[in-house]
Amino acid sequence: MHPKEFKREKAGTGRLTHLCLPTSEIHMGIAFDTHAAVQALLRDPVNYPVLLYPGATARNLSNGELAPAELGGRRLVVILLDATWSCARKMLRLSPTLQALPRIMFTPVAPSRYIIKQQPQEGCLSTLEATHETLLALARSGLDEYPLPDQLVSLFTRMQDYQIRCAQDPDRAGYRRHAYSAPETRQGPRGASARRSNFLLKTSEAGQAERVGSSQPSASDSLKARV
Repeated sequence: MHPKEFKREKAGTGRLTHLCLPTSEIHMGIAFDTHAAVQALLRDPVNYPVLLYPGATARNLSNGELAPAELGGRRLVVILLDATWSCARKMLRLSPTLQALPRIMFTPVAPSRYIIKQQPQEGCLSTLEATHETLLALARSGLDEYPLPDQLVSLFTRMQDYQIRCAQDPDRAGYRRHAYSAPETRQGPRGASARRSNFLLKTSEAGQAERVGSSQPSASDSLKARV
């Protein structure tokens, strides 16, 4: 998890996701090659670590491109980068050991449900949503179990409902005069923000960078670490 998410992000979903998955871990930092706990996870011979990070070499779980037999009896450990697009890109650039990991991705079954934040591009998801989609794909591939798939999404909705109620209260500092618009009606970023987002998408499609932006114990074994 990037320090900005760890210290400042009041509506960040990474911490909320971690609280839902008992055996998940949060590790704060920017460069992880010297991070003892992360390196211990990567080097443990009982683990099969992978990085949830789209790109040309990523194996799409939704297409069954990773089979249980390939783990060789090892425990699947999924690493997620919890940060903004630009910060996640920097975290990966400064962490060659993460760059060297096999990459996985998924094809979302639903667009982002984020109401209180605008995603930079269509197809982008919050960390909680990305975790939910990953667990769905892992379950379909026989790599894990996900017995209550509505639980994370329900919690995400409740968190946003609370934030929206606070924004509607004129006595609160974060009062909004206008209601949040529905995600499907929003226009994409414009100007410098659009150029920056398009650049990140293009580099990610080249296999270099993209944000990916861990309830039940059986599901949390795979989503062991979030950095």
